[in-house]
Amino acid sequence: MSRTTLYNRHEALERAMQLFWQKGFHATSLKDIEQALDMRPGSIYAAFGNKDGLFQEALDYYAQAELKEFERILSSYESPLLGLAAYVRQLGGIREKNLPSQVCMLVKSLLELGAREQPALEKVEKLLAGMEMRFVECFAQAQRLGELDDQLDAVRLGRRLQAEVMGIRAFAQRDADSVAVQAIADDIASSIEAMRKGVSAG
Repeated sequence: MSRTTLYNRHEALERAMQLFWQKGFHATSLKDIEQALDMRPGSIYAAFGNKDGLFQEALDYYAQAELKEFERILSSYESPLLGLAAYVRQLGGIREKNLPSQVCMLVKSLLELGAREQPALEKVEKLLAGMEMRFVECFAQAQRLGELDDQLDAVRLGRRLQAEVMGIRAFAQRDADSVAVQAIADDIASSIEAMRKGVSAG
Protein backbone atom coordinates (compact mmCIF):
# COMPACT_ATOMS: atom_id res chain seq x y z
CA MET A 1 0.00 0.00 0.00
CA SER A 2 1.50 3.36 -1.04
CA ARG A 3 2.13 6.24 1.36
CA THR A 4 -0.57 8.27 -0.39
CA THR A 5 -3.08 5.45 0.04
CA LEU A 6 -2.15 5.06 3.71
CA TYR A 7 -2.49 8.80 4.26
CA ASN A 8 -5.86 8.92 2.51
CA ARG A 9 -7.09 6.01 4.62
CA HIS A 10 -5.87 7.74 7.77
CA GLU A 11 -7.69 10.92 6.75
CA ALA A 12 -10.86 8.98 5.89
CA LEU A 13 -10.84 7.22 9.25
CA GLU A 14 -10.29 10.52 11.06
CA ARG A 15 -13.34 11.99 9.34
CA ALA A 16 -15.41 8.85 9.90
CA MET A 17 -14.49 8.83 13.58
CA GLN A 18 -15.53 12.47 13.98
CA LEU A 19 -18.84 11.77 12.22
CA PHE A 20 -19.79 8.61 14.13
CA TRP A 21 -18.63 10.14 17.42
CA GLN A 22 -20.90 13.13 16.89
CA LYS A 23 -24.01 11.48 15.45
CA GLY A 24 -23.78 7.88 16.61
CA PHE A 25 -24.01 4.77 14.44
CA HIS A 26 -27.74 4.72 13.72
CA ALA A 27 -28.14 8.43 12.98
CA THR A 28 -25.26 8.41 10.49
CA SER A 29 -26.54 7.81 6.97
CA LEU A 30 -24.61 6.67 3.92
CA LYS A 31 -25.09 10.18 2.50
CA ASP A 32 -23.47 11.61 5.65
CA ILE A 33 -20.53 9.26 5.17
CA GLU A 34 -20.15 10.13 1.49
CA GLN A 35 -20.07 13.84 2.31
CA ALA A 36 -17.75 13.55 5.31
CA LEU A 37 -15.24 11.31 3.53
CA ASP A 38 -15.72 12.94 0.13
CA MET A 39 -15.95 9.46 -1.40
CA ARG A 40 -18.44 7.76 -3.68
CA PRO A 41 -20.35 4.71 -2.38
CA GLY A 42 -18.32 2.33 -4.52
CA SER A 43 -15.04 3.67 -3.15
CA ILE A 44 -16.33 3.43 0.43
CA TYR A 45 -17.36 -0.20 -0.04
CA ALA A 46 -14.08 -1.04 -1.77
CA ALA A 47 -12.06 0.49 1.08
CA PHE A 48 -14.12 -0.50 4.13
CA GLY A 49 -16.69 -3.08 3.03
CA ASN A 50 -19.83 -1.46 4.42
CA LYS A 51 -21.03 1.01 7.04
CA ASP A 52 -20.46 -1.48 9.85
CA GLY A 53 -16.93 -2.19 8.65
CA LEU A 54 -16.13 1.51 8.51
CA PHE A 55 -17.64 2.03 11.96
CA GLN A 56 -15.54 -0.74 13.49
CA GLU A 57 -12.36 0.68 11.96
CA ALA A 58 -13.34 4.12 13.28
CA LEU A 59 -13.74 2.60 16.76
CA ASP A 60 -10.24 1.12 16.53
CA TYR A 61 -8.88 4.44 15.30
CA TYR A 62 -10.49 6.29 18.20
CA ALA A 63 -9.26 3.79 20.81
CA GLN A 64 -5.71 3.91 19.48
CA ALA A 65 -5.68 7.71 19.61
CA GLU A 66 -7.02 7.72 23.18
CA LEU A 67 -4.49 5.13 24.31
CA LYS A 68 -1.64 7.04 22.64
CA GLU A 69 -2.60 10.19 24.56
CA PHE A 70 -2.87 8.23 27.80
CA GLU A 71 0.60 6.71 27.28
CA ARG A 72 2.04 10.13 26.42
CA ILE A 73 0.86 11.56 29.74
CA LEU A 74 1.89 8.47 31.69
CA SER A 75 5.41 8.53 30.23
CA SER A 76 6.03 11.97 31.74
CA TYR A 77 5.95 10.52 35.27
CA GLU A 78 8.14 7.94 36.99
CA SER A 79 5.26 7.25 39.34
CA PRO A 80 2.32 5.34 37.80
CA LEU A 81 -0.05 6.89 40.34
CA LEU A 82 1.06 10.42 39.53
CA GLY A 83 0.69 9.60 35.84
CA LEU A 84 -2.85 8.34 36.37
CA ALA A 85 -3.68 11.43 38.42
CA ALA A 86 -2.35 13.71 35.68
CA TYR A 87 -4.42 11.87 33.07
CA VAL A 88 -7.59 12.30 35.12
CA ARG A 89 -6.82 15.94 35.94
CA GLN A 90 -6.46 16.91 32.28
CA LEU A 91 -9.92 15.45 31.62
CA GLY A 92 -11.26 18.30 33.69
CA GLY A 93 -10.64 20.64 30.78
CA ILE A 94 -12.55 18.53 28.29
CA ARG A 95 -15.29 21.12 27.76
CA GLU A 96 -12.66 23.50 26.43
CA LYS A 97 -11.66 21.06 23.70
CA ASN A 98 -13.32 21.12 20.30
CA LEU A 99 -14.63 17.55 20.33
CA PRO A 100 -17.61 16.02 18.49
CA SER A 101 -18.91 14.90 21.90
CA GLN A 102 -17.62 15.11 25.46
CA VAL A 103 -18.70 11.50 26.05
CA CYS A 104 -16.21 8.75 25.15
CA MET A 105 -17.05 7.37 21.70
CA LEU A 106 -16.79 3.82 23.03
CA VAL A 107 -19.23 4.46 25.88
CA LYS A 108 -21.60 6.30 23.56
CA SER A 109 -21.52 3.31 21.20
CA LEU A 110 -21.93 0.84 24.06
CA LEU A 111 -25.19 2.52 25.06
CA GLU A 112 -26.47 2.78 21.48
CA LEU A 113 -25.68 -0.57 19.89
CA GLY A 114 -27.95 -3.57 20.15
CA ALA A 115 -28.13 -7.22 19.13
CA ARG A 116 -28.31 -6.33 15.44
CA GLU A 117 -24.84 -4.77 15.71
CA GLN A 118 -23.32 -7.62 17.72
CA PRO A 119 -19.88 -7.58 16.01
CA ALA A 120 -19.51 -3.83 16.63
CA LEU A 121 -20.77 -4.23 20.20
CA GLU A 122 -18.18 -6.94 20.83
CA LYS A 123 -15.53 -4.61 19.41
CA VAL A 124 -16.57 -1.87 21.83
CA GLU A 125 -16.49 -4.28 24.78
CA LYS A 126 -13.03 -5.48 23.79
CA LEU A 127 -11.64 -1.96 23.45
CA LEU A 128 -13.10 -0.84 26.78
CA ALA A 129 -11.71 -3.96 28.44
CA GLY A 130 -8.29 -3.13 26.99
CA MET A 131 -8.33 0.36 28.51
CA GLU A 132 -9.52 -1.02 31.84
CA MET A 133 -6.65 -3.51 31.81
CA ARG A 134 -4.20 -0.68 31.16
CA PHE A 135 -5.45 1.07 34.30
CA VAL A 136 -5.13 -2.18 36.24
CA GLU A 137 -1.54 -2.60 35.01
CA CYS A 138 -0.68 0.89 36.27
CA PHE A 139 -1.98 0.13 39.76
CA ALA A 140 -0.17 -3.22 39.74
CA GLN A 141 3.04 -1.48 38.68
CA ALA A 142 2.63 1.01 41.53
CA GLN A 143 2.42 -1.96 43.90
CA ARG A 144 5.59 -3.49 42.47
CA LEU A 145 7.35 -0.16 42.95
CA GLY A 146 6.22 -0.05 46.56
CA GLU A 147 4.21 3.16 46.27
CA LEU A 148 0.81 1.46 46.62
CA ASP A 149 -0.35 -0.89 49.38
CA ASP A 150 -0.06 -4.41 47.97
CA GLN A 151 -3.11 -5.45 49.97
CA LEU A 152 -5.30 -3.35 47.67
CA ASP A 153 -7.01 -4.99 44.68
CA ALA A 154 -5.44 -3.58 41.50
CA VAL A 155 -8.27 -4.97 39.35
CA ARG A 156 -10.91 -3.30 41.47
CA LEU A 157 -8.99 -0.03 41.45
CA GLY A 158 -8.66 -0.16 37.66
CA ARG A 159 -12.36 -0.80 37.19
CA ARG A 160 -13.26 2.01 39.56
CA LEU A 161 -10.99 4.41 37.71
CA GLN A 162 -12.58 3.52 34.39
CA ALA A 163 -16.02 4.17 35.89
CA GLU A 164 -14.81 7.52 37.23
CA VAL A 165 -13.35 8.52 33.85
CA MET A 166 -16.64 7.59 32.16
CA GLY A 167 -18.46 9.63 34.79
CA ILE A 168 -16.36 12.75 34.26
CA ARG A 169 -16.98 12.66 30.53
CA ALA A 170 -20.70 12.00 30.92
CA PHE A 171 -20.99 14.87 33.40
CA ALA A 172 -19.11 17.15 31.00
CA GLN A 173 -21.67 16.34 28.29
CA ARG A 174 -24.32 18.08 30.40
CA ASP A 175 -24.68 21.85 30.42
CA ALA A 176 -22.18 21.89 33.23
CA ASP A 177 -19.85 24.70 34.19
CA SER A 178 -16.24 24.03 33.17
CA VAL A 179 -15.09 24.90 36.66
CA ALA A 180 -17.36 22.20 38.11
CA VAL A 181 -16.03 19.59 35.68
CA GLN A 182 -12.44 20.49 36.55
CA ALA A 183 -13.22 20.33 40.29
CA ILE A 184 -14.56 16.79 39.95
CA ALA A 185 -11.50 15.70 37.96
CA ASP A 186 -9.21 17.34 40.53
CA ASP A 187 -10.96 15.52 43.38
CA ILE A 188 -10.55 12.12 41.69
CA ALA A 189 -6.92 12.88 40.79
CA SER A 190 -6.20 13.91 44.38
CA SER A 191 -7.67 10.65 45.66
CA ILE A 192 -5.25 8.73 43.43
CA GLU A 193 -2.29 10.80 44.61
CA ALA A 194 -3.32 10.17 48.21
CA MET A 195 -2.93 6.42 47.69
CA ARG A 196 0.83 6.82 47.49
CA LYS A 197 2.57 5.48 50.56
CA GLY A 198 3.86 8.17 52.85
CA VAL A 199 1.82 10.89 51.13
CA SER A 200 -0.93 12.57 53.12
CA ALA A 201 -4.30 13.37 51.57
CA GLY A 202 -3.74 17.04 52.59
